[in-house]
Amino acid sequence: MALLVERPLRLCSAHYLLRIRHTIRECMPGQFVNLRGWSGHDPLLRRPFSVFNRESDVLELVIRVVGKGTEILSRMEPGEIDLLGPMGRGFTIMENRSVLLAGGGVGNAPLHYLARMLKERGNRVSCIYGARSREYIYREKEFREICDSVIFTTDDGSFGTAGTVTDAAREILSHEAFDRIYSCGPTAMMRSMVELAGSAPIEISVENYFGCGIGLCMGCTIETTQGMKRACIDGPVFDGSSIKWESLC
Repeated sequence: MALLVERPLRLCSAHYLLRIRHTIRECMPGQFVNLRGWSGHDPLLRRPFSVFNRESDVLELVIRVVGKGTEILSRMEPGEIDLLGPMGRGFTIMENRSVLLAGGGVGNAPLHYLARMLKERGNRVSCIYGARSREYIYREKEFREICDSVIFTTDDGSFGTAGTVTDAAREILSHEAFDRIYSCGPTAMMRSMVELAGSAPIEISVENYFGCGIGLCMGCTIETTQGMKRACIDGPVFDGSSIKWESLC
């Protein structure tokens, strides 16, 4: 049984932090959980969320309110909550290397837990955190504490560097090499990151809609160089160079 241990905490515009106590044997950065915080069939399906952080038996999730399901979750009172997971394939964890993380919007959420685990393995972690504006940036202090360096970018220039994640990545990659790059965010952004990575290995976490979350409904299928893959069980983390991006963009 999973328990929401406190009321959801508002982080920034339309974003909330959920802290859920759940018996977990293993949880890797990049994996996700499927949540339902209501009874009946409206909404019909659970909602998937990547893991923002883990402390012992407590999972932290960042949700963005975009519809009825996420609105219900953002207003829940502490108590029992229907949770499946952690599920899916997570990121590869390097040791004693130099890595770059690039996230956009709510796609920054799984990169927090990833950055923390990478630092625990002796890596030097650089991060680019992109958002539309200052009001959409959450947990700034925690990202600064975990990473060796962080660049914040906003589309409107209201915080950090004006411009996009790929603008900042292009500048960094012009004079610095990384052993691996990790990215999560809008599809167009991740496609550009794969192009910018060149010969450097890059892993991306797709944000496809997961219907069942266990590979039965086939609703999250994407095209790769190895054929059609179900993002919920073959991913959501993939080798960025394996994605046939023209089928997604």
